[in-house]
Amino acid sequence: MQNVTLNNGVEMPILGFGVYQIPPEQTEEAVTAALAAGYRLLDTAAAYQNEEAVGRAIKNSGIPREELFVTTKLWVQDAPAEENTKRAFRTSLNKLGLDYLDLYLMHQPYGDVYGQWRAMQDLNREGLAKAIGVANFYPDRLLDLVLNNEITPAVDQIETHPFFQRTADQELMREHGVQIQSWGGFAEGKNDIFTHPVLSEIGKAHGKSVAQVVLRWLTQRGVVAIPKSVRPERMAQNIDIFDFELTDDQMAAVATLEAGNSLFFDHRDPAMVNWLSARRVDA
Repeated sequence: MQNVTLNNGVEMPILGFGVYQIPPEQTEEAVTAALAAGYRLLDTAAAYQNEEAVGRAIKNSGIPREELFVTTKLWVQDAPAEENTKRAFRTSLNKLGLDYLDLYLMHQPYGDVYGQWRAMQDLNREGLAKAIGVANFYPDRLLDLVLNNEITPAVDQIETHPFFQRTADQELMREHGVQIQSWGGFAEGKNDIFTHPVLSEIGKAHGKSVAQVVLRWLTQRGVVAIPKSVRPERMAQNIDIFDFELTDDQMAAVATLEAGNSLFFDHRDPAMVNWLSARRVDA
């Protein structure tokens, strides 16, 4: 496994296992299989409602805590944001059965972002969250947070896949020491990604699947990826990407797939802001 070094010196695996949309009753088995396949980065969130199952899998794995990198995420908090952020953090930590988190992310760029971030900075200073970051922050919101706070986010987890490549976002993050992380790396199968002729041809040249090509493309760009699967054979395939490298021509070929927009939803769309801001997580 290759690692990236975050802006505070914390080492983070460049490839991990995500549990978004895995039902709680299936999560423990899936995470157990992922750990057996060699994954050490696990990514969950309070909003996914499966932190307890992730925690059980970690506990039963027998893997030393220091060998794991565990991420969860804070949902939008009501006022007082600082107090409620710390309460939500404790709830997530208890559900996971852990003493600390490797990475704590603000899941959405809404609500009292500054209050939430102040609380997260405190958790980082106390060593309860080894690194803190954000998710779904577009460059303007990310830069605002960077310029007006003491601690720069270590990570920004955003939609990133061959059809929405986020190269300009990544460059801005690089300038300010923020690590880009992908969600939706496979675009949830949209645009026939798994049979796309460009990706299929590259896979054929290396004897690899389209999924492996996409993950190699992401990690070769320095993007942390967290593919999800409930099938052990796919988990094993997804982690088997470090024995080949895409050529410059192949990287350029993938670059031609850029569509320039989200395949899911825009976090700057007022309707989406309303919908996400109205949601509350029992945490």
